[in-house]
Formats: sequence, structure tokens, C-alpha cells
Amino acid sequence: MRFLVMVKANADSEAGIGPSAEELATMARFNDQLHAEGRIVFAEGLTPSSEGARVLFEGHAEPKVIDGPFAETKELIAGVWLLNGESLEDVVEVMKRAPCFDAPRGVLEIRPIDE
Repeated sequence: MRFLVMVKANADSEAGIGPSAEELATMARFNDQLHAEGRIVFAEGLTPSSEGARVLFEGHAEPKVIDGPFAETKELIAGVWLLNGESLEDVVEVMKRAPCFDAPRGVLEIRPIDE
């Protein structure tokens, strides 16, 4: 099975403040472990929502485009992994090993891909 793991945004990621060189090295080591285990399909960080857009579909009207930034930081995503796993529980256990740079409260959301 495949799973999408979403790293929730925070004030720093929305301000364009990325991880330090040390944090990037730690994440690279973690991603290397996932690769060695045959789990990782890809992993990417995202730019702040100020660089994005949303397309709203409302009824039969022409779609509406809303440029970022978006207000609700807690609902935004700062990065993603696409992983292979045996079950949700399996991927949860794997992601409990992920480095968390948003102490004391980082959030990962894990969702199975409907295949």
C-alpha cells in the first residue's frame, strides 16, 4: 500500500524560514533510512502558501482563483512523503522515528492512497 504523509505548516514555514543545514542533514539521513527500507517513493518540501493559489469550483460558475497566502496555517502543508507500507499502523510506527523540528508541537498527517 502507499501512504501520503503530510507535514503540517507552521509560522516559520509560512514565512519561508526553512530548516537549518543541520536539520536538513538529519532529514536526509532519515530519508536515506526510508530508502534503504524500500519505503520512500518521494519526499519534498513545499514553498509557503504565499507562492501558491487555490481554484474554487462553485456550482456551474466559472472557477474562481484565490492567490495565497492562506490564513489558516494549521490547515496548510509544508512538505510531503509518499511511502510504501504494509498498513496504516506500520507507517505510523515508521513516522514516529521522523525528526521533528517544530518542537514542542509538530504534526504529521498520514493518509492511505485509494488504489
